[in-house]
Amino acid sequence: MAHTIFITGASSGIGKATARLFADDGWNVVATMRNPADAGDLADRENVLVTALDVTKPQTIAQAVDQALAAHDKIDVLVNNAGYGAYGPLEAFPMERIERQFDTNVIGLLAVTKAVLPHMRAQKSGTIINISSIGGQMTFPLGTLYHGTKFAVEGLSEALHFELEAVGVKVKIVEPGMINTDFGGRSFDFAVDEAMSEYMPIVAGMQAAMGAFGAQASEPQLVAEVIRTAATDGTTRLRYHAGADAEALLSARKAQDDETFISGIKDRMGL
Repeated sequence: MAHTIFITGASSGIGKATARLFADDGWNVVATMRNPADAGDLADRENVLVTALDVTKPQTIAQAVDQALAAHDKIDVLVNNAGYGAYGPLEAFPMERIERQFDTNVIGLLAVTKAVLPHMRAQKSGTIINISSIGGQMTFPLGTLYHGTKFAVEGLSEALHFELEAVGVKVKIVEPGMINTDFGGRSFDFAVDEAMSEYMPIVAGMQAAMGAFGAQASEPQLVAEVIRTAATDGTTRLRYHAGADAEALLSARKAQDDETFISGIKDRMGL
């Protein structure tokens, strides 16, 4: 009997690449997204169920989980991938955009996990893979909101790793570096107010550095392959890096004290 994987944010980037990879491997794939019309070729695959899910709307979560269980009886792997990045000076963000960042990247992830957990607990098995980022272990300037959410994902995942062991469920964290996706497009929310001139040098430095980092970006397929390893390696390993830049930056973060690492980031950005 084929295994079933449930993926949020599957309309593009890492989510879509993961859906394709697991479908190619013969899994049943539940590819969820806010607008199923964005599914593209996923909709044509026999072993892919495309369904609507907005992590900020609890009713859509419940409906998507019900559809998945009606189609396949069980969910073996949950990939919490839906999310986006808000960058800019904190002062430039109205509260509703601050709340949207946390509602999507943290509260939404918890809501989907909570909806799937009763079924995994009943079957005494399952793997939850939370897509974090190198930004869950280190920060870039102007990322107060985005890094705040990804540090939260790291903490909640590590804590869940303990408690879900009691019910036979594994929790994994995948930490991609810069990925060649639409993160700079619809998955990116940049706020800046040019009247706050004090922040303009850091904005310019960040934009230039992001361009340089983007030139070294990995493809979403690479992250999908790391997710496959996390889902199938049978270990209780907690963290997985994805991308050469992730390996380099996270190794440096671990080896250096705060002052040294932060100085290195500032140098890269001409600050």
